[in-house]
Amino acid sequence: MEVIRYKKQLQDAIHSYRRDKKAIGLVPTMGALHQGHLSLVRSALEENAVTVVSIFVNPTQFDNPEDLENYPKTLERDVQLLESLSGNLLVFTPSKSEIYNGNITSLSYYFDGLDKVMEGTFRKDHFNGVATIVELLFKTVAPNKAYFGEKDFQQLQIVRKLVQQQALPITIIACPIDRESNGLARSSRNERLSKSTRAEAGLIFSTLQTAKDKFGTENANDIKEWAISSFKRNSTFELEYFEIADEETLTPLKEKQKNIKYRAFIAVYADGVRLIDNIALN
Repeated sequence: MEVIRYKKQLQDAIHSYRRDKKAIGLVPTMGALHQGHLSLVRSALEENAVTVVSIFVNPTQFDNPEDLENYPKTLERDVQLLESLSGNLLVFTPSKSEIYNGNITSLSYYFDGLDKVMEGTFRKDHFNGVATIVELLFKTVAPNKAYFGEKDFQQLQIVRKLVQQQALPITIIACPIDRESNGLARSSRNERLSKSTRAEAGLIFSTLQTAKDKFGTENANDIKEWAISSFKRNSTFELEYFEIADEETLTPLKEKQKNIKYRAFIAVYADGVRLIDNIALN
């Protein structure tokens, strides 16, 4: 395993793989790695001759400066975790000026409304920042495959749209949500929760599971009202949104249609930490 800080050094390191037409995988992360990240990296290592894991806390996707400041930064531990994996692994840890060429601003994109709902409603310009850093990483690495977790499902759809719009020869691999023993979706932010809140946070996934059970017999509005009322009765968590939407377009469900895949999405605050999750309903 090699830790690399500079784009030119990274491109030199993967040149021979590209020359020999061997598969290159990319796992973009913001560090504070956990078992969910490692599951993505293992998938990439199995399917590619070399895998690049980027570790970069991207400032342009944070709408809240305090959230950026508090985001956990554990590079030394991250590197140790990655060293426990076997395979051809390159860890890319650029500075802000290196990856952004000194111009740390996000570009503007049009994503056919995918960026205007749910996360896009509450996090202004978040997805412009996400798409900007993903595009920069794609241009730097030029991977054959890139791996993203389904926990950030809206982000996943945005990245798929980016690849489609720019006709990039990159296959986006969606990886299942990795969960803690109580069902809480693994996230770097979980480390900021108190022990008791983290234990109680299984409520988020259990709400999604119940919504899935209800989806077969109840309408979406009733399920949504049930979810909202459930969180009103719990003082530990503050529900930001609960939505049922078309999985492909992310359009909120008004009336069920045949042959459409639906998914429930949720965002919750606990201990001042924002947690998101989702579940396929059909």
